[in-house]
Amino acid sequence: MKLTMLGGGGFRTPLVYRALLDDVADRRIDRVTLYDIDAGRLAAIGHVLDQLAAGSPTAPAVETTTDLDAALEGADFVFSAVRVGGLDGRVADERVALDLGVLGQETTGPGGVAFGLRTIPVAVDIARRVTRLAPDAWVINFTNPAGMITEAMRAVLGDRVIGICDSPMGLAQRAQRALHLDGVDAGIDYAGLNHLGWLQGLTVNGADRLPDLVADADALAGTEEGQLFGADWIASLGAVPNEYLYYYYFTRDALAAIVGTAETRGEFLLRQQADFYRAVAELPGSALATWNRVRVERNATYMQETRGAEHARDDADIEDGGYERVAVALMAAIARDEPAELILNVPNGETLPGLPADAVIEVPCAVDSHGPRPRSVSPLPMHGLGLVQQVKAVERLTIAAALEGSERMAVEALALHPLVDSVTVARQLLAGYRQRIPSLATIFSASPKT
Repeated sequence: MKLTMLGGGGFRTPLVYRALLDDVADRRIDRVTLYDIDAGRLAAIGHVLDQLAAGSPTAPAVETTTDLDAALEGADFVFSAVRVGGLDGRVADERVALDLGVLGQETTGPGGVAFGLRTIPVAVDIARRVTRLAPDAWVINFTNPAGMITEAMRAVLGDRVIGICDSPMGLAQRAQRALHLDGVDAGIDYAGLNHLGWLQGLTVNGADRLPDLVADADALAGTEEGQLFGADWIASLGAVPNEYLYYYYFTRDALAAIVGTAETRGEFLLRQQADFYRAVAELPGSALATWNRVRVERNATYMQETRGAEHARDDADIEDGGYERVAVALMAAIARDEPAELILNVPNGETLPGLPADAVIEVPCAVDSHGPRPRSVSPLPMHGLGLVQQVKAVERLTIAAALEGSERMAVEALALHPLVDSVTVARQLLAGYRQRIPSLATIFSASPKT
């Protein structure tokens, strides 16, 4: 089977390839095509993959290309992890907002809206090419904002596009470790949108064990979520929030922490990635060692501004990737009918009352050769449902604004986001993003509409 990876020159591509090396089943991915617009990045990641595969008789063959149609043709699975505007765009997503006193984050808040606006037309174009060149392929979307992009691509691909993210599974695994349930088969009750969900239950042998964790301040203190939110707030909620909810529950704290750092996360990654690709170009024989060193540093500093200097990430979280295991398990379930339980971005149906049936949500799913089926989950509490409804409305406005080239809807999307406190600021945000990000400006100049 052929796997095409879009954004294949990206730093995290080796995580997926490393996970593929562990798959020795008869029906497996045996060809990987990496597509990227940057040939230099492709070459660097190619060196890393070659060194990962050394000595493996079953390693998938790898080819690289800057031709999108050639990459897609004949694919069985398409893994999409593109970054429209590059890391320069992410820096702008963050800095434009921060300069206006608004939280700057690439998937949450106005940064996520800006990222979505410039990415949606590209994602929809990819979807149309897939229907022409690989009509039987399944598309696994990791492109952020993952839920929004998945929903936009569904208009073309229907059920053959599925969104993935590692943060919900990471949350569930940390909860299990805190309860000393590592490796135990647990039923996960999680619901919301991508980067906006809550773990509401963890069932083992018919008993929900999550209340034990919620009531145990000492156990929570050893988890990333306990350090972020505090045991008292988690006890008040009666659930464990996804780490990205920190930006909603502690907005002023997060804003102050980010403003107080020497560089934003985007600026850190821009510098780190430039150093990585330059180092591999200079010493290709050390590509894998360089990648491993940079990977550990990258994982250790993830969401560092929310934790503070006194809290380091758990070693298991630093070492784990996460999303690559979800991707490989998803492909195995579909291609080989190996049932799996995964948290995915899929259409709501009747899973979460209060949201449209076609709205993409993030919930546990049973997956087999027919694709994913959402599991029943607990209803969201009123405050959670209200937040999810508001953010989903913003996502849908963003999709429409991007596809119609509508500045009015783009301003509306920004103004209605819970983390933007003024229509005036929304207008200033859009003007700032258009000035800083060329790929965003062209969306409105190509088809200007009010």
